[in-house]
Amino acid sequence: MKICIITGSSGLIGSESVSFFSSKFDKIIGIDNNMRAVFFGQDASTEWNTKRLTSSVANFEHHAIDIRNLADVEKLFSTYGNDIKLIVHTAAQPSHDWAAREPITDFTVNANGTLNMLEATRLHCPQATFIFTSTNKVYGDTPNYLPLVELEKRWEIDEKHPYFKEGIDELMSIDHTKHSLFGASKVAADVLVQEYGKYFGMNTGVFRGGCLTGPNHSGTQLHGFLSYLMKCAITGDHYTVFGYKGKQVRDNIHSWDLVNMFWHFYQNPRQGEVYNAGGGRHSNCSMAEAIELCEKITGKKMNYSYSKDNRIGDHIWWVSDVSKFKAHYPTWSWKFNITDILTQISENISVRSK
Repeated sequence: MKICIITGSSGLIGSESVSFFSSKFDKIIGIDNNMRAVFFGQDASTEWNTKRLTSSVANFEHHAIDIRNLADVEKLFSTYGNDIKLIVHTAAQPSHDWAAREPITDFTVNANGTLNMLEATRLHCPQATFIFTSTNKVYGDTPNYLPLVELEKRWEIDEKHPYFKEGIDELMSIDHTKHSLFGASKVAADVLVQEYGKYFGMNTGVFRGGCLTGPNHSGTQLHGFLSYLMKCAITGDHYTVFGYKGKQVRDNIHSWDLVNMFWHFYQNPRQGEVYNAGGGRHSNCSMAEAIELCEKITGKKMNYSYSKDNRIGDHIWWVSDVSKFKAHYPTWSWKFNITDILTQISENISVRSK
């Protein structure tokens, strides 16, 4: 039997992974205890997604396990042992604002939880492939010291800089920078996943995501920028733009495109490898450009205001260079761009609100 374990299985990337891998494995085991509702309130609850997956994916099995509890994690892994071929670890506390409120909770979920998952893999299915969704926040605020140019609707990097063509690569230092506490806990997890690959010879891959997005995102003000923005565009709820004149740039990768990267890695895994994973030059936008797109798609003017105070450790400009991954897996490419993504989010929110 071929089994795939997915943590955070009711979240954006987790649920996309359940759907994607359900036809490729005999059993999909989801681990999700709806901590997103604890972090961000009931509006961010993923319970709706758990119900959707349970009813629509025949070989899906849900477990409400807290990954901080090693005994429960080990019990599950020991049940299936070497039948477990793939672990997709997406469960996390994902907000740097929230992390500052409860640093211990943030660290135990992101770092200790990842360690528990790695150790359970090493002890019970060491030949399995372990995929970790890291974040570009491991680079801290180093990107803000790049030579940036202010344009009419966005910040952009100087065209003479090596990062102009493809974006920021994996050689950027993660040291001597302000990460936010969230970024620090993700650095710890990121390095652990690398180390289990390099030290123990396990098949582990780290994917440092830009803005991960898609129609199944339960977006809130503190996390899920595009989803929450479109939600406000549809409902008329107020949205606050924080800092950088609303010209901060993010690359945005559709959850399907990211999970397709996981699939390519699984078929030819490496040990302790690291990849930047985002929309790159194919799919990116500034906050101002995203607002314009939301207004165009919905046909409504947005209700928003501007606060000059940016979030601590936030990036002014981020575009992921995915050249390394493309070199290792040349048959992979993006399927969705920023307009596709926002249109799908709009359609999904409209359906769910009925």
